[in-house]
Amino acid sequence: MNFDELDCAEDFMNYFGLNYDERIVQVMRLHIMQRFHNYLLKECLSLSENMSSEEHVMCRDLLQQAYSDFVDSSAQQQKVFKVFQSDQKNHLVSIDDAAGV
Repeated sequence: MNFDELDCAEDFMNYFGLNYDERIVQVMRLHIMQRFHNYLLKECLSLSENMSSEEHVMCRDLLQQAYSDFVDSSAQQQKVFKVFQSDQKNHLVSIDDAAGV
């Protein structure tokens, strides 16, 4: 598979030769890929077909770490997306508050 043909999380996992549980990837694919993206940004790495072998290994390791983050954890615990980063537990407004009572 060519780099340009990578379309989903499973494609990336296969491209980098990683073993993974399909059930975890099916449920957490967006979280894994966002975490991978965040790790790439932190390390100032970008994905391309012209990566050096060292960069390829680094990207593979970062994808493995992103996947591993979700093996024994949940999206709520990992807080990848903003919706999970709020400290507020309750975003509901009571009827009395809405009515100004």
